[in-house]
This record gives sequence, C-alpha cells and structure tokens, in this order.
Amino acid sequence: QVRLVETGGGLVQAGGSLTLSCAASGTFFSINDMAWYRQAPGKQRELVAHISNDGGTNYVDSVKGRFTISRDNAKNTVYLQMNSLNPEDTAVYSCSAVVIEQTTWGKKGTNYWGQGTQVTVSS
Repeated sequence: QVRLVETGGGLVQAGGSLTLSCAASGTFFSINDMAWYRQAPGKQRELVAHISNDGGTNYVDSVKGRFTISRDNAKNTVYLQMNSLNPEDTAVYSCSAVVIEQTTWGKKGTNYWGQGTQVTVSS
C-alpha cells in the first residue's frame, strides 16, 4: 500500500514563508510526476505546481516567482517552498504522485493523493 503524507502546513502572516513536504512510503518501483494542488473554500481544486521525474517544473501563474517545487528522489519526497504568501494562498494543499508499482502483469502507474494540509495566511 502506497501512502503520501504531507507536513508543513500552518498559520502564517502575509509576506511570510512556509515549506510543505510530501513523502511517499510503501512498496513501489519508482515515482514519475509529482505535483501540489490546492483547494480554497468555495473554489475548485487547482494545480499549483508540477515536477516531472527529470526535474522539469511548471507553475500556475499566480504563484510564479513566489513558489518553488522540488523533489528528492532518494527520499521519495516532493517539497513546495512558498514565499511572499498572501491571504489568497489560503487553502488545503494536497500532493499527488504517479507511482509505478510492479504487478503480476508488469509495471503499472497509479495516481496517489495525500490527505491534505491546511495553509492559512492572515492579513
């Protein structure tokens, strides 16, 4: 069973910084794409940042220049460094990973999700 566990959320004042971590555990062959999503109250979930297994990244326009996604493949962990936070960044942040598992019929990719962590930015 593969699990993704996020840590690092909390309450921060506007202009502050937070770093989120998401660690994958369990038995699997490898991890491909990893990403961070967020969902604010009353809004749809949006993709915040994505990183491929070769390190390529992309971001939603609203966080470009403020957020940085990175990964440590040896630790099966993805990070989201968030700087210059503002109240509009308040949301539940969840990580997602495409995990490659070995099955009887070969390798299979499955998209797993973490449980989410609350980020609240006060004005």
